[in-house]
Amino acid sequence: MKADLVIIGGGPAGMSAAVAAYDAGLRDIIILERDKSLGGILRQCIHNGFGLHRFKEELTGPEYAYRYEMQVRERNIPFKLNTMVLDITPDKVVTAMNSEDGLFTIEAKSIILAMGCRERPKGALNISGTRPAGIFTAGTAQKFVNMDGYMPGKKVVILGSGDIGLIMARRMTLEGAKVEAVCELMPYSGGLARNIEQCLNDFGIPLMLSHTVVEIHGKERVTGVTIAKVDERRRPIPETRQYIECDTLLLSVGLLPENELTKSADIALDRITGGAVVDQNRQTEIEGVYACGNVLHVHDLVDYVSEESEIAGKAAAAYVMGSAPAGRSISLVTDGKVRYTVPQRITADENVTVYFRVADVYRDIRIVVRDGENVIVNKKKQKVAPGEMETVTLTKEMIEKLEGNVLSFSIEA
Repeated sequence: MKADLVIIGGGPAGMSAAVAAYDAGLRDIIILERDKSLGGILRQCIHNGFGLHRFKEELTGPEYAYRYEMQVRERNIPFKLNTMVLDITPDKVVTAMNSEDGLFTIEAKSIILAMGCRERPKGALNISGTRPAGIFTAGTAQKFVNMDGYMPGKKVVILGSGDIGLIMARRMTLEGAKVEAVCELMPYSGGLARNIEQCLNDFGIPLMLSHTVVEIHGKERVTGVTIAKVDERRRPIPETRQYIECDTLLLSVGLLPENELTKSADIALDRITGGAVVDQNRQTEIEGVYACGNVLHVHDLVDYVSEESEIAGKAAAAYVMGSAPAGRSISLVTDGKVRYTVPQRITADENVTVYFRVADVYRDIRIVVRDGENVIVNKKKQKVAPGEMETVTLTKEMIEKLEGNVLSFSIEA
């Protein structure tokens, strides 16, 4: 097969990119999705809080996904479900398989990577103890409860305070379970402030910062966990160990961009984000291959995913139709307090919104962007936290006036 644009992933990122590419004039588009329906992770996120930026109203995850699915169907953009993409080559040949077509290849003029992310599993944590039943990642538990109608357990401890963990603390409570505690290794929460308020504080669930699970107890089934406070080097303090009886441990210890296909195409990955290195159009190092959504970097809001994916969709359409801008190359570097930026480089004189996250909680600070010694952005903020994505907009005029080819992003008092 041949196609102008192949989009890998039919979640919010893939659908937004397809709609944007279609609206920019491209017609030969195909979406490949490995699940049985479009929508990605949103299908199991039945809580509200989606779409406030995009649609100016509060939607549940399935409602948000449905709006984009309708846009895909209205435009008659073809998609293949239950289709697993096995490989991408640097010259843009996609190998995939499903039960109808068998094994097939598509020669693409451009590709958009929108595979989303996966949860970090227990094996990555090195927690001592046995391997009993009752240990789930928070997303797996969410799928069991919201889609399959199974309760993972009755007495729950949650390790990690990422957004899925916070939401599952509330969900398990509403379903009749008792959430004993949410333990977080860091001295701050990794989730959105509104989720801490609505999911923990409103239900009286304790959030134990600078605590971690040091041992899991139980042979056939989890019977309890031992938790301990950690010092500033994140090592457990033995005398603070305490035992909590529970039958379920949920892990919400971070999300990893699903980049095995990206690696197979020999695309360079960013050490911090785990996603591809991209320019302001979300184009990777391979011309005509773009990345967007959680496969690029983990977002807190699906509204930002849609925003970013539209950029990639329009750019892919422009590339195929031969009108992609070419120009300079400006690298974006950070000071450590700013952990990373997306994009990592700018290649054209146009308005660019730079997304970034910070490494710690900082108060009464300025976000400073410098071109050599010249300060081009000086933005005051009362508070920034790792759980909340920040943005800075660089205007076309700012970029045109740049003297060097490096922009540095820093946090200053």
